[in-house]
Amino acid sequence: MQLQQLLMKLLNALQNTLQKEPNYVTDDGEMKKWVVIEKAHEVDADLLGLLLDDPELKAAFFKEIKGALVFNQSFFVQFLEQKNYLNDSYTAYKNKVGLTIDGKYLKQRNEIALVWPFKDCILEGGQSREEDKREEIFFNETLAQDEITQLLEPKVLTNAKRYTAEGVIPLFGGVPEGRGGFNRNENGTITDNLIIKGNNLLALHSLKKEFTGKVKLIYIDPPYNTGNDGFNYNDSFTHSSWLTFIKNRLEVAKELLIDGGLIIVQIDASRNNKNGRVGAPELPYLHIILDEIFERKNYIGHLHWKKKKQPSFLSKIAGVMESIIIYSNNESKVDKLQLGNISDSTTRIDNSDNNISEMILNSGIKYMGDPNTIIPKGIYKNKTMSTEFLSDVIVKDGRTTKETRVKAKFRTSQTQITKFCESDLIYITEKNSLRRFKSEEEKEKGKTITDLLLDWGQNQDATDELRKLFKISDDSKPFDTPKPELLLHNLISCCTEEDDLVLDFFAGSGTTQAVAHKLKRQYIGVEQLDYIETILVERLKKVIAGEQGGISESVEWKGGGEFVYLELKKYNQTFIEQIEAAKDTETILGIWEGMKAKSFLNYNVDIQKQEAYIEDFKALPLAQQKQHLVELLDKNQLYVNLSSLNDNDFTVTDEEKKVTKDFYGKV
Repeated sequence: MQLQQLLMKLLNALQNTLQKEPNYVTDDGEMKKWVVIEKAHEVDADLLGLLLDDPELKAAFFKEIKGALVFNQSFFVQFLEQKNYLNDSYTAYKNKVGLTIDGKYLKQRNEIALVWPFKDCILEGGQSREEDKREEIFFNETLAQDEITQLLEPKVLTNAKRYTAEGVIPLFGGVPEGRGGFNRNENGTITDNLIIKGNNLLALHSLKKEFTGKVKLIYIDPPYNTGNDGFNYNDSFTHSSWLTFIKNRLEVAKELLIDGGLIIVQIDASRNNKNGRVGAPELPYLHIILDEIFERKNYIGHLHWKKKKQPSFLSKIAGVMESIIIYSNNESKVDKLQLGNISDSTTRIDNSDNNISEMILNSGIKYMGDPNTIIPKGIYKNKTMSTEFLSDVIVKDGRTTKETRVKAKFRTSQTQITKFCESDLIYITEKNSLRRFKSEEEKEKGKTITDLLLDWGQNQDATDELRKLFKISDDSKPFDTPKPELLLHNLISCCTEEDDLVLDFFAGSGTTQAVAHKLKRQYIGVEQLDYIETILVERLKKVIAGEQGGISESVEWKGGGEFVYLELKKYNQTFIEQIEAAKDTETILGIWEGMKAKSFLNYNVDIQKQEAYIEDFKALPLAQQKQHLVELLDKNQLYVNLSSLNDNDFTVTDEEKKVTKDFYGKV
């Protein structure tokens, strides 16, 4: 009895001591027996430290041998395994289900994170053509800090010009009086619309000084890494490359948002199998990265957009939807996202269930060029679109001035209806998604968006918009997955007001910029591929001229406005131009010396090995010497840093210096 009391006293002392370390006790304060036993087997320093702090436990579980205290491990474990006073069947998890590390629930540790190879690296992600395959170095944030600092430093700007309704004018020099340089507001911030050609990671870092905390909305439609979207990395870490690629850009993008700003990221959740590579969806990983960067509490919502009528059969589940993920940097500052200020000329419906819908035929309508009073059921074409009536449409007084209302069943997509209505057919139901407002109060209040977007346009509409805009054939496909103007109209409208700044650093065909321009938002678009000049810039020129495609009619767009075009000045391009201009081997060798000292070479180039074979190099024909040197250069299109603005080695022109200084506010 006396021994039992002694053991219970020792147990109570141990329980009280272990309360100091949450890993050793449950939420209810009871000892986690098997966790403590495991730590004892490991001779865990923290556990031994707690035992030594208590005189009673120190005396019971430690022996003094020649002046040193030795942990009596076997006695301590035996003590804990005694069944007569410590319940062997006790479990810390009798009331909870969850994952633990060292006996601590993950939610208690605050250490949950998505990890992958190269997460702690910077991926420059440069590309000169969409079809290029890439083997690219990852710069480790700890081991390659100098390289990263140089990589992310603001860049010199070149080829600056202003596009206006009157034509293209230089940003400086030969411009009307008072038009030189960037336009700024009373706070000194640039108010020009900007189109920037260059690597988007480097462009984002170049925008930080001027636009940190000033962007209201970021919309991006990045490569989806599904195997057929232009994310062309041929290393063994395509998934890791994508994760690093996205993380690097989201981290700096967050810095540009105003307090309460929004970021909208569009991504495909389909599983494709194309060109021999299976592309599993990145959607769940994107969610976790956004949680990590913007914080889980700032998650706003997940929209599901119907992108096509016909499903894709590249996967086991036919996909017709894409995901649109919305986060803020401060959710508490975000109001309800509402659709408001829709022009009275726009009427659309939700007809996904094919219910009977009321149809208005305005006076004097001519259907298919013939004012018949009966439209028999069937499929009818209007320009390039068609709609299917499931029953006869009887039109009374079709030739009079009286507006006639009839009811008919129809089956068609919202987009087809919208285009079919261009001939004065307007469909109305009680399920209007976007509708005429009945009063100024309703117009001010707007309509809260839902997370199921069935009538916000589709990919095919976007393709048709581009075909019409550039007058190209119906069988051509300028972009694989363009986004329709209606989709961007609604996203931008529900998140911003006029003059708010909208950023898209995967500008592509320029839909975001075209819509923002028509909605009188300030915008910045970044794209590094060459079609920025042949597609995006040309599209905006047509917008300024008043083109009537996309949302133009519904927002009563008449043209006007302007934007400034800029490029990041390339770094290695200087050496490429020198190589191309070289006339002899002596000049080539001089360029090689300069490359060794100042250029970025491919990460796998061994300079010592190159020097060891220099005599063989000299024996090559001049054309092969040039080709070899160009191959040694890093093709990630690295650019000239702002700190090198006045370095003669980079041949920055006076015009480039003037533009760069004006942009960064440097005197």
